[in-house]
Amino acid sequence: MTPNFRRVTLALAFSALALAPAFAQQKLKYPKQPAASEIYDAVEKPAVPLGGLEAYAEYLADKQQYPTAALQAGTQGTVNVTFVVEKTGSISNVAVAQPVSPELDAEAIRLIKGGPRWTPAQHRGGVVRQRVSVPITFQIPPGTEGGATAGTAAAGATAGSTTQVVTPDKPARPVGGTDAFFEWIQQNQKYPALARQRKVEGRVMMEFVIQKDGSLSDIKPIKRMGSGLDEEAIRLIKAAPKWEPATYKGQPMKQKMVLPVVFQL
Repeated sequence: MTPNFRRVTLALAFSALALAPAFAQQKLKYPKQPAASEIYDAVEKPAVPLGGLEAYAEYLADKQQYPTAALQAGTQGTVNVTFVVEKTGSISNVAVAQPVSPELDAEAIRLIKGGPRWTPAQHRGGVVRQRVSVPITFQIPPGTEGGATAGTAAAGATAGSTTQVVTPDKPARPVGGTDAFFEWIQQNQKYPALARQRKVEGRVMMEFVIQKDGSLSDIKPIKRMGSGLDEEAIRLIKAAPKWEPATYKGQPMKQKMVLPVVFQL
């Protein structure tokens, strides 16, 4: 899913959320003097994020950080986050309606909590609290072989000139663990001057192959950022420590991997 498509999808979803109360309120009868602490699902004038729905959708798309564990496990889906827009425009009671995975749920909550303030809802001439639901979609970027996700499929065993694609019994992993690998990336990262000048930040999705001896080869970006970030991501992966290779029936094998290199000012 491209960033533009994702933004359009989110904008449409928000539009639907904004329209829904208008239909619902035709069937509901509200008390003449509601309690000050009451939380409404349907109001005359719904709460909206500061800057508008389209800008909010753009914020969600730009600031989303795909959790490494979810990326490696191939976990994706839509997390519906509910929260209350208070009378002050702040948000509270942030929760996931139907959990998808611990990693994706936590990232969705982080996005909502870190987002802009809202213009509060209005009802019967006064400012009221409103319950809002926002869908946040996580989709693994395309580019992995056979539709496989990062760390889930490997090419290794060969018979003559034919390569057999199999799922390893034990996937490849960085020596010292995934956290240690990404910590090394951050410690050795040299933010390109051009990207810093332009204030460019984001994720460069890198594809590479872990060889049978644990070395990394066939390194290339599949989602580019420009401004020197792609070249720095390539340099980092080339200089990275070896991995523990994947194994199949007790024998080491090659494995293709897709991981993000995150640049953040």
